[in-house]
Amino acid sequence: MAEGFRQENDSKGRTEMEDFFKINGTDLTVLLPAELDHHNAEMIKRGSDRLIQSNNIRRIIFDFRRTSFMDSSGIGMIMGRYKNIRFMGGAVAAVHVNDRILRILTLSGIYKVIDIYEGLPEQSQMF
Repeated sequence: MAEGFRQENDSKGRTEMEDFFKINGTDLTVLLPAELDHHNAEMIKRGSDRLIQSNNIRRIIFDFRRTSFMDSSGIGMIMGRYKNIRFMGGAVAAVHVNDRILRILTLSGIYKVIDIYEGLPEQSQMF
């Protein structure tokens, strides 16, 4: 269990961490919360870094389907994961990006270094 995540189960028996992360081979999908603020960014940073190290992750997919707010700590969290994964020869993408989040990614310059998709493209179309 990643540091900073509660062990509480919901009615489906999933832990909170399972609601954020999904691993498929060397791909890590991070389903971001509604508000990507300092607290949530720090939890996701710690959890994703641990999973990247322990699972030989080479691609990160940030899924924004639930996200309506992101501050500078969210931008920093994404850029930090980008730098780490690029150092290892990997890639980063953002999917289900709404207009509000796209504006933030554009103004911050993140759009220059990661692939951004409005929906969820086929794996073969990504990266």
